Amino acid sequence: MNKRKLGSFAVCAMLFALWLPAGAQQPKKLARVGYLSLQSPGSVSGPPIQAFRQRLRELGYIEKQNIIIEWRFANGDPEQLSNLAAEIVGLNVDIIVTQGNPATRAAKQKTTTIPIVVVAGTNLVETGLVSSLARPGGNVTGLSNFTAELSEKRLELLKEIVPKAVHFGILRGGYSTLRKMEVAAQALRIKIQPFEVVDLKQLDSIFSTMNQRHVEALLVQAESVFISNRQRILALVAKGRLAAMYPWGSWTAAGGLSSYGVSDPEHFRRAATYVDKILKGTKPSDLPIEQPMKFEFIINLKAAKQIGVTIPPNVLARADRVIR
Repeated sequence: MNKRKLGSFAVCAMLFALWLPAGAQQPKKLARVGYLSLQSPGSVSGPPIQAFRQRLRELGYIEKQNIIIEWRFANGDPEQLSNLAAEIVGLNVDIIVTQGNPATRAAKQKTTTIPIVVVAGTNLVETGLVSSLARPGGNVTGLSNFTAELSEKRLELLKEIVPKAVHFGILRGGYSTLRKMEVAAQALRIKIQPFEVVDLKQLDSIFSTMNQRHVEALLVQAESVFISNRQRILALVAKGRLAAMYPWGSWTAAGGLSSYGVSDPEHFRRAATYVDKILKGTKPSDLPIEQPMKFEFIINLKAAKQIGVTIPPNVLARADRVIR
């Protein structure tokens, strides 16, 4: 009788295990994930990274139980990325999640075998980080922030916010392109002046030059190096009373005038899905680079009032979110 009961119990247990959906099954071993970013350590508590962690929990990964995340932040100093990447590789992690191109390049230079999931990548093919979007090749995959294709849209929206403005500045680093924006500028009958940031120590002098050249509006390109210097750039923009457009909604929430770009929390949630797939055996070379599907146009009326800009009603009506 006892043997029959024991056999029945074993069969039931096996059937129950088979019944469980794949997404609900717990990982069989402790997963170790490295996270490398140019940002400050404080960003770990921000909405994007919290969305990443929440999605991991939904997929069955509980930090310090079946997954360990090794957080490494360069605190705005690009020169630290190489050492931090080497440190992560030395921990024998299963995956490295990188935020932005500089962190991805640093990680790729340190390993060709550990899978790398990039989040908020910019022009990944053009910069040589992947072979193609459909077939990345190598050990890098992840999500592109679609910034090159959105630059013209941001320029168009900024022109609608300040329709009388003619002189537009473009704050850029080394990864963005101006080719398509030059064509868009001609169609909008405006003049664009690029201001390339080679060294962040140049920021004050660059904004002083903008004032001398009578720049009326500013488009900030999606560069990782700018993210870690958000407050400084926002302060310089406010001081110059410039109407500005940013690629990140977090900047508008922090006091910027307007933004148009990828929904950061959703972007980071998708990165967690990539981590899950790779931990379950999918090769990074078999995962296409994912393009974002959700975009947000945000306007901050408080910021508009501070610089004396009146947002046209038709532009306000198009905003996905208005901060009052």
